[in-house]
Amino acid sequence: MKFTAILIGFVLWAAPAAAQDSLTPGEQAVVAAVVDGDTVFLDRDIVGASQVRLTGIQAPKLPLGRVGFKEWPLARESKAALETILMNQPVQLFYGNARMDRHGRLLAHLIGQNGTWAQGEMLTRGMARVYTFPDNRERAAEMYRLEATARAAGRGIWAHPFYAVRAADPAALARDIDTFQVVEGRVTDAADVRGVIYLNFGPNWRTDFTVRIDRKAARLFKRAGLGPDAYQGREVRVRGWLKNWNGPMIEASHPEQIEVLAK
Repeated sequence: MKFTAILIGFVLWAAPAAAQDSLTPGEQAVVAAVVDGDTVFLDRDIVGASQVRLTGIQAPKLPLGRVGFKEWPLARESKAALETILMNQPVQLFYGNARMDRHGRLLAHLIGQNGTWAQGEMLTRGMARVYTFPDNRERAAEMYRLEATARAAGRGIWAHPFYAVRAADPAALARDIDTFQVVEGRVTDAADVRGVIYLNFGPNWRTDFTVRIDRKAARLFKRAGLGPDAYQGREVRVRGWLKNWNGPMIEASHPEQIEVLAK
């Protein structure tokens, strides 16, 4: 116990960078089990919860008892990678905005021994991709940079076609409905229709790929200076769950969901 306390003290000393960008330093614990590439159990409860969802990333998914769920490629490799980073290691939790999800899991960035940032390390290894939420989007820019480097190098998931960045081709995207995808394309038309922003990626809004930003989310975009004009004619990369609504569509709930790539 004394040795663990010393190690935790070292983590606190070695992790100043993770305390930046509006993250709030939280509790300390030891990782007792790794569930998958983005979820762990701690050796003790914190505000009634011992399970932590690593906020800001999405790792390949394991079935985890879900009937009929098909395991995503490299899910076991992703879990193994997180085990090498955190298993039996003392960590400190760093919080963004929301601190617990609807499943009762803590939402946090984890800093391990020697200042290792778990999310950053998983992205660097290509064992996860960025996955932000309106109430948890801190450090998004830094995470995108790490992801981009891993993707360019073809590391981990980025060497597998299951995770390939999709083009904004409605016929191809139609095969990916109800899946999480990263899509790139040029916004050919951007409009605000009664408070809802639509980013269209082709001449026919009834069939082409579209990004929809509802009224509540649009207010968040506009407060960040990101109205329709910010995307008109721009090459962008957007990520989210694909739906079928007048062609393939992704709902964008916060600005960090859309990366502007070029004019």
